[in-house]
Amino acid sequence: MKDPKPSDIFRPGQVLNNTYEIRRILGRGGTGEVYLAFNQITERTLAIKALNARFSGNSDYVELMKREEQMRNIIHDSVVRYSECSRTDDGHVFLVMDYVEGVSLSDLMFERRVEDRELLIVAHRVLHGLTATHAQGIVHRDLSPDNIILRGGDADKATIIDFGIAKDTATGARTIVGTSFAGKYEYAAPEQLEGHADFRTDLYALGASLLAVARREVPDVGSNPGAVVRFKRDALDTSGISSPLRDLIDWLTAPDAANRPATAEVALTRLDQWLKPDSHPTTRAPGKGRSGGAFRWVLVLGVVAVVGLGLWASGLVQGLMTPPLPVANPYSLTATFNDGSATLDGNAPNDESAADLRAAFAGATGITPPDGSLTLATGLPSPSWPGDVTALLPLLQPLDRWDLTISGAGARLNGLASDRAGRDSLAKTLTKWQDSAAITLISDLIAGPEQLDPTVLEPVLTDLSSCGPLTLRGTGDPPYALFDTLTLTGDLASAADADALTARLTPGIGDRTLRLATTTLNADLCAIRAVLPPYPPGAVSIWLGRGATGEAALTGVYHTDDNPLVDIQMPADITKAWLWVMVVDNTGKVFHVLPNINQTEHQVDELGTVQNGLRRIRVLWSLDEFAADTKRLAMQVTEGDYGKSEVVALLTRTPLFDMRRPRDESVSSLSEALAETLEGREDQILGVASRIIDARP
Repeated sequence: MKDPKPSDIFRPGQVLNNTYEIRRILGRGGTGEVYLAFNQITERTLAIKALNARFSGNSDYVELMKREEQMRNIIHDSVVRYSECSRTDDGHVFLVMDYVEGVSLSDLMFERRVEDRELLIVAHRVLHGLTATHAQGIVHRDLSPDNIILRGGDADKATIIDFGIAKDTATGARTIVGTSFAGKYEYAAPEQLEGHADFRTDLYALGASLLAVARREVPDVGSNPGAVVRFKRDALDTSGISSPLRDLIDWLTAPDAANRPATAEVALTRLDQWLKPDSHPTTRAPGKGRSGGAFRWVLVLGVVAVVGLGLWASGLVQGLMTPPLPVANPYSLTATFNDGSATLDGNAPNDESAADLRAAFAGATGITPPDGSLTLATGLPSPSWPGDVTALLPLLQPLDRWDLTISGAGARLNGLASDRAGRDSLAKTLTKWQDSAAITLISDLIAGPEQLDPTVLEPVLTDLSSCGPLTLRGTGDPPYALFDTLTLTGDLASAADADALTARLTPGIGDRTLRLATTTLNADLCAIRAVLPPYPPGAVSIWLGRGATGEAALTGVYHTDDNPLVDIQMPADITKAWLWVMVVDNTGKVFHVLPNINQTEHQVDELGTVQNGLRRIRVLWSLDEFAADTKRLAMQVTEGDYGKSEVVALLTRTPLFDMRRPRDESVSSLSEALAETLEGREDQILGVASRIIDARP
């Protein structure tokens, strides 16, 4: 964790645009800084990237920020999600995005050696992300190890960040921005030095990043422009890197862009193919004593020929000679299971192995494949290949549907598990299988259910509803599809309730995003809400403002020495109605604001002012207004007096209580009185409104 400095753009606790509360600084760079922030409205943790004032006035940097903000329309698991670009009152341009928690490749490469298989998985994920961004016409231009984050440290959750502007520079890497070049010299493609960039530029940067991580060192491209140009003119040195990683890097980093993959999608296809051993033939070392060996073989073959001829002449071999098996190149197997149907096709070295493979497939699917589903052939990638595949197939039995493609020593598995627990358990099982297998498996497992009926989650919502009903909705109509965002709304009594809901709901929603848009109150506020009748909004509302300026306080957040204003609003044509207003604070007390000892009148006809068809009744005044008339009520946030209070307004056809309540009373006392007075009087209620006053340091 980085300590704050006096020179930082923002300070912890500062609120940007009445919405984003700065929590702490994450990183500093030459042009700006990155912060961890909290959205006070949606209660989500986010990252904010800010330009300092000098660069906020530089059109080149602002243009890069605007280009990065255009990424908000791209929704892909391999790409960071952006939300908005804005400017503070003092001129700092900032960008709001999801907070991706994990380790960057630039940090990981110096912590430990990253295995080739991990780098291939990272490449696969990044190429998927580049396919999505390139489809929108967006080129990253600054892809490097510090811009690739592994969520939770997992290679199969690699995420691309920083589309456009530098953040903390990686060790030895320099991000340069201007009219002709944007990027890091160490990972930039040759054409970037001349101000040109297209989709293939990102592919070069990916290859250069993979090489740097594999070697655990930042490329030394020289210390002056001439040295950089000369370095970029030649192919990168990949000696000592094993295939297929070496071949992928060589292809992605070809100095001539025409020799690179045309698109990220093309690179993805070739990456799958290069996992086949037949695509990388090895050269056999020449044998010693070759001529002598040949003579001995000729002699032996001559003997065999004579003996064979004798056997053939005597008729003993006729009927025993079988044609040689074909050579399969690549040696493959394809198996699928979906909606009760299954298919198996591929190669096996002999009848015994074929029978084992069919039996393993039947164990995984419950469907016995026909005898001719596998073709006998030679060309095994390794002696353990049949056994590895036979061991792999039964492991897929927990999946609802799956397809497995094995080609040579490379395999690709796509599958749907019934839930997250099943997916995670199988992933661990496959990792153990991979440790002893001679086949490299890349898996893409999705956690179901495929269609989510929200009613199955209602018992959880009912069980954990600590402050009124909770609602869970997706972006469309139920049932909700995979990868949908589910938003939970409602009020909670404590932050622990939010954690409990997340823990209970997450296992059942599969690969969907759970977004909590709940409001955390406290037990006292929830006790009052429990006895308030449900009533649609509209007849009455509450306006919050700031005593010092008279401006509206949209978020309801106030800090030390702030003076909250409270107005009750309703249509002016509502007459012969009575208003009761109370404040439920965080100490277990309820303060009756209207009526009170100084203001006994609470029939709305006699209260407030009317303008443009709206009646406004002030119940909490500014400190200056209080000084002018001490019969009014005012409040001020004092040090230590922090927490959430709630203003509650009830509009009724007849007085709510027969007599004035005391100035303050306990929550339990008022709850009992409210429950008693409201019983059977539902038709007397015109409206109920409430607003939270959130007092903070």
